[in-house]
Amino acid sequence: MAGKITFELVSPERLVLSKPVDMVVMPGSEGEFGVLVGHAPILATLDPGVVAVHDGGQIIDRIFVAGGFAEVTAERCVVLAEDAVSVKSIDAVAAASALREAEAGTDQAALKLARARVAATHRTA
Repeated sequence: MAGKITFELVSPERLVLSKPVDMVVMPGSEGEFGVLVGHAPILATLDPGVVAVHDGGQIIDRIFVAGGFAEVTAERCVVLAEDAVSVKSIDAVAAASALREAEAGTDQAALKLARARVAATHRTA
């Protein structure tokens, strides 16, 4: 199906991204899923991970989200993220340190988030 889907990513602090794109791939709680124009309407929960924004046959942006929700219609995809930062801005050393701290604790949600942040620093595509 030809055309672009309007993608918006919003964090509590700001509108992170709003633009028409070819596809968005997100870390759903049931696994990664992609959204193209014409997608069936869904509401989905997101796990911590990377949202990959595709346009012009390539990934144009990779944004780490700390979880959230996605609302998808045939023309639009809106992600409400708990936190969102560009993967390029993640400090790999600090992320690894936070992972070690989380592994020493008992908070499973913090551990899941720390693991996803470290994984984001190692992913190139």
